[in-house]
Amino acid sequence: MRGRQVFMDSLVAHGVERIFGNPGTTESPLLDSLQSYPQIEYTVVLQESIAAGAASFYAQASGKTPVVNLHVAPGLGNAIGMMYGALKANSPMVVTAGQQDTRMRLRGPILGYDLVAMAEPVTKWSVQVETADEMAAIMRRAFKIANEAPAGPVFVALPINVMEQETEILAKASTDTFTAPRPDPAGVAAMAARIMAAKNPIIVASDDVARADAVKDLVALSEAMGAGVWFEGIRHHINFPNRHPNAKGILPVDAGAIRNTFGEADLVMLIGGPFFEEVWFTSGLPFPDGATVVQLEEAAARLAHNHAVDAGLVGHLPTSLGDLTATLKASGDYQSAAKARNDALAAESTEARAAYEARSQRAWDRDPMSMARAMAEINAGTPDNAVVVEEAITAGLDLAQAFEFSTPGDYLSGRGGGIGQGLAGAIGAKQGQPERPVLAVSGDGSAMYSIQALWSAAHHDLDIVFVILVNREYRILKHNMDTYRQRFDANSNQDYPRMNLENPNMDFVSIAQGMGVPGCVISQPDELAAAVKGAFAKTGPYLIAVNIEGKR
Repeated sequence: MRGRQVFMDSLVAHGVERIFGNPGTTESPLLDSLQSYPQIEYTVVLQESIAAGAASFYAQASGKTPVVNLHVAPGLGNAIGMMYGALKANSPMVVTAGQQDTRMRLRGPILGYDLVAMAEPVTKWSVQVETADEMAAIMRRAFKIANEAPAGPVFVALPINVMEQETEILAKASTDTFTAPRPDPAGVAAMAARIMAAKNPIIVASDDVARADAVKDLVALSEAMGAGVWFEGIRHHINFPNRHPNAKGILPVDAGAIRNTFGEADLVMLIGGPFFEEVWFTSGLPFPDGATVVQLEEAAARLAHNHAVDAGLVGHLPTSLGDLTATLKASGDYQSAAKARNDALAAESTEARAAYEARSQRAWDRDPMSMARAMAEINAGTPDNAVVVEEAITAGLDLAQAFEFSTPGDYLSGRGGGIGQGLAGAIGAKQGQPERPVLAVSGDGSAMYSIQALWSAAHHDLDIVFVILVNREYRILKHNMDTYRQRFDANSNQDYPRMNLENPNMDFVSIAQGMGVPGCVISQPDELAAAVKGAFAKTGPYLIAVNIEGKR
């Protein structure tokens, strides 16, 4: 049997259903072999970064492990930014790239380079298959490493001659492996004791909660604690229902601001990790002085990695959360105090919602359209069971207020901070949850990083509604420029350099039509909901460019 057959059989053995890729010459063995493996679908993209981005969102949306097919050094280079995002998102995926014939290694062949070294910084494991006899073992290890906590991408280089070598070692996957650790009862007791000693506990939830399908368990724990639940500044999932009275919101991106946000909390419970992703430096810890810090993790390597904890517990998240909840509920006195905190949180939630509605109304009739109005109208036209893929950035807070997200899979966004993930991610999200409508909301600057994704949506006839928010600027950079000037006492009377997307203005409808996606432009808010509803009623992809307010 040839190496390429062992490779393909390994994919089948590990349950791979989809490859995302852009074909190249050194990938000929893989592409030619696909015809003998009809159970594996191949999503074609026009640039390698789209393949990596789509695969990451597919992994998050489906819970399955995809394969990415890249082309030698330039192709891998194109994909590295999205691979970084996948690493930050803990997306399990096996990234491959064809490599030149190893017999030419010393001749400096065209497109040849050290692929393993290129991929290593943005993967959990990076390796090249040197002989066909290694293929089965390397692929088995690749899937193992990609999926063990914390999950993430691995990279395998596939030299074209190795794919054609003969071997007698066949593909085989490990079966009936049970790796979710049960929490140590002593650890549960220690953590519960610290929680019950607190008068004002809070929770910070990471994407691990959604990936572990532990949202309901977290809801039960937050109610048993009487604790508000905060979310990371950059997140991939909905880890707690955003309309629940205990849902607090998104944390800022520097330690001082996080500490101020936590206010008088005397216990901070971190679920998952790592915490925290900061943009700006401030001195001190992100926790209030004297606060107890506890952390629950599924991966021992991440427990207490960035911050000292007063109690740490490694365990399967649903089980661990359930055990903690049961312990807290066994104390009647503690539950009386928790109920009082829950009542206060409900009142705060109602007050915060009313304040947001009042602010939105003051901007309701602006021209150009306000972000709050745009999000409300988009929500009004979107089916209740839609998956929302969000890269709205400065409109993200308004989107979170307009839409209701209650379960994992309702919402997906990018990790790592690199832009361009939204349009590419929508491809993977739709193929990961094909039975649900998909809405992709992106800023105009972000959209241009992965605009080629529109062609893949048309090519594969995917029912996705793409909404591009057009303000003709990198608005987030302008906000960050304001922050920089304030923090470093820099000149604040200057304009925003090179941050406007004008002269010429981009015509997203024409761009989309050139890639086979019909579309329209909306400038009047009272036309937007109907346009979105009409787009969902169509088959295939559709794009709506929405002109909104900017920061000038």
